[in-house]
Amino acid sequence: MLHGSETWPVKKENEMTLQQTEMRMIRWTCGVKGTDRFSCSELKEKLGTDDITTVIERYRLRWYGHVLRKDENDGVKKIYGF
Repeated sequence: MLHGSETWPVKKENEMTLQQTEMRMIRWTCGVKGTDRFSCSELKEKLGTDDITTVIERYRLRWYGHVLRKDENDGVKKIYGF
């Protein structure tokens, strides 16, 4: 679901859609129906997952670190102006 997310320009509406989709997937994985009363944090804790926005931020920072360590003549570094 997050393939290539380190280079996405994430807007608030995209973030909300990703969070909603993540929660649907977590509920489906846990076998929880919509009528069952479980909070999002309880289910995430049960599965041991982080919030999707945190994961995207971590991916972006890791990618940024890779770009900073690249050679000065590298194409990616020239494109992004680092």
